[in-house]
Amino acid sequence: MAGIHITDIEAAINHWRDKSPSPDGVSLPQPTRALAEVYALMVFFHEVEADEATLPAAAHEAWLAWYDTTPDTPCIAICSTSQGDEVCKGCGRLFDEVQRWTEMSPGEKRATWRRITIEDDAWRFNRYAERAR
Repeated sequence: MAGIHITDIEAAINHWRDKSPSPDGVSLPQPTRALAEVYALMVFFHEVEADEATLPAAAHEAWLAWYDTTPDTPCIAICSTSQGDEVCKGCGRLFDEVQRWTEMSPGEKRATWRRITIEDDAWRFNRYAERAR
């Protein structure tokens, strides 16, 4: 299974903090607390990824609820893999990632999103950025 990057855990915590703020400034609602416990352990053990398959159920459920608010695919409808490119010029995914996208787990999809965002050379990030919105 794929690893969930610490930045995704942070984004999910912030999502839940906005959605369900602390009632008293100290206690955390259950989804935020579940994710915060995972985040704290990751920081303590100097880990940058949590295993999607072994994430505690409450944290996984809270993370998936955040994940459902993110764009499903990086596709901008300009696919160069259909022209034989190994890497799509439009979205930055590898041919295999384009082919398997519907079968990939949420963690695998987020790992792909992270990679293409870091690489930042696909058209979705520059030439056709308006399409990506």
